[in-house]
Parts: sequence; C-alpha cells; structure tokens
Amino acid sequence: MKVGLRIDVDTLRGTRLGVPNLCRLFAEHSVSASFFFSVGPDNMGRHLRRLLRPGFLWKMLRTRAAGLYGWDIIFKGTFGPDPVIGRKCSDIIRRTFEAGHEVGLHAWDHYRWQTHLEKMDYLDIYNSIEKGVETLTEILGRPPNCSAVAGWKCNNKVLKAKENFDFEYNSDCRGETIFRPVVSGSEIEQPQIPVTLPTYDEVVGRDRISNDNYNEYLLSLLDPERLNVLAIHAEVEGITCMDMFEEFVKLVQSRGGQFVPLGDLLRTECRTEPVGVVADYVEGRDGWVSCQGTASLISVLAM
Repeated sequence: MKVGLRIDVDTLRGTRLGVPNLCRLFAEHSVSASFFFSVGPDNMGRHLRRLLRPGFLWKMLRTRAAGLYGWDIIFKGTFGPDPVIGRKCSDIIRRTFEAGHEVGLHAWDHYRWQTHLEKMDYLDIYNSIEKGVETLTEILGRPPNCSAVAGWKCNNKVLKAKENFDFEYNSDCRGETIFRPVVSGSEIEQPQIPVTLPTYDEVVGRDRISNDNYNEYLLSLLDPERLNVLAIHAEVEGITCMDMFEEFVKLVQSRGGQFVPLGDLLRTECRTEPVGVVADYVEGRDGWVSCQGTASLISVLAM
C-alpha cells in the first residue's frame, strides 16, 4: 500500500523548525515526501480577526491552537514587518530538495490567498503564482514541478493561471481519485492529486478523537484498494506532534505501507474521467474548500 505524503509549510516557524525535523525523521525511516512551501511574507497572525467567526473560534479552541502552533505564529504579521520566508530560509528549502524530496509551491502569501482568493482577479492570481515560482526557481536552480494551493482554495481562474507554468500536477483539492479538471467544458492538462485523508486539526477534539487514539483512527482510514493521500503540516507534525507522527510512520511501515511523494502516484494510480472542481465543506474546517466533483457535476467554481 502506497501513501502519498504531502507536507504543507505555511510559516517561517514551520520552515525553520518543522522542515529540518521532518527531514531528519524521513532520513531515519527511509521516507520520501512532497514538500509544498510558502515562500513570501509570513503574516499568518492576521487570521486572528477570524476569531469573530464561530467556526474558526471553535477550531482554535478545539485544537488548542496557541500551544499547537506557537505564539510566534499566532501573532506573526500583526506587529512589525512580515518576514519573507524564502529569503530567510532558502538554505533549508534547498537542502530539502537536495535530500531527494519533491519540492513544490504552496503559496507566495498564504494568508492573502486563503482569505482573499474570491476577490482576486485572474492577473492577481497569476502574479501571485509567478512570484512564488520565481522565488523557488531562484532557490532550487530549477522551476518547481508541482503546486498545492493554500487552504484548498481553488477556482476557475486558478486552474487556468496554472496552465502557464510547468507543473506536472497540482494538489489543490480534496477528493478520492487522480483526475483532470474541467473548466468551461475544456480539460486542463495538469492532473489533480487530491488529498483523501483528514488533517489533524480537522478531527482532533471531535467525536472523542484525541492524541491518544488519533494514529489508530488515521490507520483505520487507509485503504490499499484506493488512493491514499495524507497532508500534514510542518508546524504541527514537524514540531508539536512530531513524536506522535513518528509513531504513525512506524505503524504504517510495520503493516507494509510505503510513503511516497505525490508525483510517484501519477505513475501507479488509475485516473478517472475529467470532472469539475467544486466548492464544498469538509467537517472540521472553517469555510469552503475545493473538492473533486462528479462526472455529472462539472460546473467548476467560476469566482
């Protein structure tokens, strides 16, 4: 059984601390993975204004966010200038690539993308992607070959803008199978590899799931007959929950499972017919996310 392993790196703290921790763990356990880096300004502390929304406030309380993410993330970008992650952590990003991991673009400005995508026009979206690609190209010495949007926020304009870049695949949504998205009746050549499994912050604190039984719960969702793609965060599994995540790696490997970069799945997994990417809600998350549609539902997000 193959498990596609995707690491989202949202912040300066996650890049500086979580990524090296995970790289050491992966080297010890012979794991290869896909790292998606945010490389622009770290202003994640601006999410604090979302506390006015009951869903986001409940998530923060349920996951004990201050202890989980760290106070430097909670307030980043609210006082003083926003640090540019790619500038401060270029050596860490480069070493991750040199260690043999797949490295792709997550976002230029994670906060702005996640909270303002609906208001961004095509040119704004294209420029944001271009900034991220140029920064990663400068760091890696070659363009990134894959991408995964921040917060699973994707629409028609995003899918069309990404066609201008040399991405072998994108991982912009939640779903069940690898597929090619449809925009206005036309098929996008870049396949989508959706995340199929829930993230830590979506389930812990709900339905009696805690750190004590989280690994067993996640294991119960793995299916050797289906696509398995897990997204973790450098800020969580790479720092606060690292011991728990290492135990999960051992449990999967002890049962014959193999962690692989998402790109490896393109060569081994069957794909379905082209379908749309639609807005939907995932239990445990605040706000809409992009999800794989069905063959009969191809009205792609037009925002």
